[in-house]
Amino acid sequence: MRFQDNDTIIALSSGALPAGIAVIRFSGLRTRHLLESFCGSVPEPRYAAFRSIRNRNGLLLDQGLALFFPGPHSFTGEDSGEFHVHGSRAVVASLLAEMASIAGCRLAEAGEFSRRAFENGKLDLLEIEGLADLLASETEMQRRQAIAQAEGGATRLYASWREKLVHCRAMIEAELDFADEDDIPGSVSQRIWPELRDLLGLLRRAVAGEKQGEIIRDGYHVVIAGAPNAGKSSLMNGLAGREVAIVTHYAGTTRDILQVDLDLEGYVVRLYDTAGIRSTDEVVEKEGIRRALIKVQEADLVLYLHDMTSDHDELDLPASVPVIKIGTKCDLGSRKDLSGFERSICTTDQTDLDWLKHRILESIRSRFEFGEGIVPSRLRHVEQLKTAAEFVEASLVEDLGLEVRADFLRSASDALERLIGRVDTETLLGKIFSEFCVGK
Repeated sequence: MRFQDNDTIIALSSGALPAGIAVIRFSGLRTRHLLESFCGSVPEPRYAAFRSIRNRNGLLLDQGLALFFPGPHSFTGEDSGEFHVHGSRAVVASLLAEMASIAGCRLAEAGEFSRRAFENGKLDLLEIEGLADLLASETEMQRRQAIAQAEGGATRLYASWREKLVHCRAMIEAELDFADEDDIPGSVSQRIWPELRDLLGLLRRAVAGEKQGEIIRDGYHVVIAGAPNAGKSSLMNGLAGREVAIVTHYAGTTRDILQVDLDLEGYVVRLYDTAGIRSTDEVVEKEGIRRALIKVQEADLVLYLHDMTSDHDELDLPASVPVIKIGTKCDLGSRKDLSGFERSICTTDQTDLDWLKHRILESIRSRFEFGEGIVPSRLRHVEQLKTAAEFVEASLVEDLGLEVRADFLRSASDALERLIGRVDTETLLGKIFSEFCVGK
């Protein structure tokens, strides 16, 4: 990547072509020159002006809107501009080629606009990551979580914790350095330990939200398991509302793991249909069963299906995974006791399917012990919060000297600074900005 240069960067920012409108964004020192060259003059800042857009030979390329955003009050912090033109492949290709041919201008790389916003202090690292998550969001909960982070909610929260650490450390150092001064009361540091215990509770609560962030970002993994012909594929098709899996009366029809994603009130539910679990010597089916058992152990929730008309033995499922036990084929006449099962369902009955979707939602919400506020959405966030919590906990050991305890608070503060992106960020930047599309 060539993020270090001072070229004016140009990109299509509005998505796939053809489209009704295409937005071409540019940012850098040559922004004013580009506006003057292609539409005759620089529009009034932040007002859209209808202009004829021509190349350097005066040939009309298109007619559309031109906008100018002078720095530092722009997304990147630099002079920036936009052309809103017809979303034709030919128009966009011609305009991009003409603009990139001007000295000091080039096509942008993925994430380069956001990188400049970061380097110019318009966004911090948490806001950048939130923006990346917002662009990738597919459900309402992903959008809510991403926008809370992109708008600075997480930064404000973690910065307030850091400020509290700085204050507490200052109190300790005041006692160490100025204990003989009349205006510094003795044992001033004793005032801050209750505050630090409260802060430790907040840090631990944030770390406990790791699974919540993972569910919102990566989805809630629900595995359908059971013996052959228990109705697993029929249930998957019913929940998906379409034919995802092949359904036959032959045992062992499903060999590999099938997946479909559901959107349940804003949560991504990743639903997996697995091979029927039984003893078999057939090589392919045996491999499918092995994969099914692995998937069950990795699940957030298992829907265990049991054919109430059959005499299959019940499966031995991992105790660590929540399980909803469901009887199936109730429409064929149940011959079994329903004790131990939450419900007997028909996989084609909408009432039964709605009940099961509600139960899955209940299971998801039970994971959100602390509500749906700001939770760490990436492993990096969790690691830094854990580090900060460990150092705060260490500082509360009363047998240690004040100098050591103050140093633990400094380390905790550094961890929160790394979380926000104020220190030690360079190694992270390439990976983070590679997640962005070109033009953002």
